[in-house]
Amino acid sequence: MALIKVEKQDRIATVIIDNPPMNTMSPGVIEELGATFADLNSDNDVLAIIMTGAGEKAFMAGGDIKGFPEKIGNPHLIPSFLNTHKVLNSIDFSPKPTIAVLNGYTLGGGCELALTCDIRISEEQALIGVPESTLGLFPGGGGTQRLPRLIGEAKAKELMFTGEHITAEEALRIGLVNRVVPKGEGLESGLKLAKKICKNSPTAVRNIKRAVDEGLELPFNKALEREAELFQELFLTEDVKEGVQAFLEKRRPQFPGK
Repeated sequence: MALIKVEKQDRIATVIIDNPPMNTMSPGVIEELGATFADLNSDNDVLAIIMTGAGEKAFMAGGDIKGFPEKIGNPHLIPSFLNTHKVLNSIDFSPKPTIAVLNGYTLGGGCELALTCDIRISEEQALIGVPESTLGLFPGGGGTQRLPRLIGEAKAKELMFTGEHITAEEALRIGLVNRVVPKGEGLESGLKLAKKICKNSPTAVRNIKRAVDEGLELPFNKALEREAELFQELFLTEDVKEGVQAFLEKRRPQFPGK
């Protein structure tokens, strides 16, 4: 039985984590996420990706704690941790815009998974947090690096030190999620946003993502140089020809995506 399901419509792929009852990040889920994003990242027919959890309880309520006892005392776990990073990076660095729809508990590895997406939409009932310190651990799926980059060092440390769960509204206030919607309306909101993004030039959206992601890791002057390179790249595409021509002709552009 597949733990990850994919539905496609209007050039948008919806990735559904289906590992009941709480969609935990088991080794099987990690493996299937890796295979799924390997396919979607290279699929030219897909312009945007939405990720959510099956059911109404959880987006993903953490890692597979039942498998933790066999890891205790093992000094050779780094390769498996690095494999998890590889899978999560394939989502973070996807050339497609990604939207996480948080439809319930988004804890531990679930929060770290949500952090790999470009945009997060939370339903109002969701609880979000990184409670690993309450188990003697810390967020080892990139959370110690992605969370401070998103919400700032001090607030990220507070959430990780305390392990507390926060509400969707608090997550919105601190910039952890982009918007909060009523229960049951997350996927609809995600699809509406994805469709709006897909109306624009795929090459422009891709280069915006690259400019932001790569620029955040560079000194400011180097980041501006990288922006100039990516901007120059767009002027060699068919999308910019169509976009400018459509503007001059006062019509809606039909971007070829190349």
